[in-house]
Amino acid sequence: MQNQKPHTLTEATKKLEHYCAYQERCHKEVITKLREMRMVPQARDLIVTHLIQENYLNEERFARAFARGKFRIKKWGRNRIVSELKQRAISKYNIKAALSEIDDNDYLTTFDELAEKRIREIKETHPQKRKKKLVDYLLYRGWESNLVYEKTRESVSGKTSSN
Repeated sequence: MQNQKPHTLTEATKKLEHYCAYQERCHKEVITKLREMRMVPQARDLIVTHLIQENYLNEERFARAFARGKFRIKKWGRNRIVSELKQRAISKYNIKAALSEIDDNDYLTTFDELAEKRIREIKETHPQKRKKKLVDYLLYRGWESNLVYEKTRESVSGKTSSN
């Protein structure tokens, strides 16, 4: 990496335009990429400003797309989405906007489907161990503890309405 030829401001700008056009990015990802390219702080600032002005970089748009994608594709709960957005230094305002992308009815339906599917997959026969596996799985995916424990109480005997 040391013998990599340095990028000009124009080259780096074009490269980052493509990077941001390919998929939504947050500021932190762009700055990390510019650091990897060994761009000096002044150049990084100029490029980030350019990307924002030309609408390649928009944190609210990133946060909204991130929340929609992680919820719909990975079936993450709100807690995990918020945690991941905070790790990317997304503002509270943009996190709130991102969460507004998730419809409450869809959220509860997805939670129920995910929990029921997991219950069917758990091979453990001991009721307490079954419960623990379900709780651990759903909490790891970022679902709220009140929903998780309510669902666990429903399946108290290790069986659900679908069994």
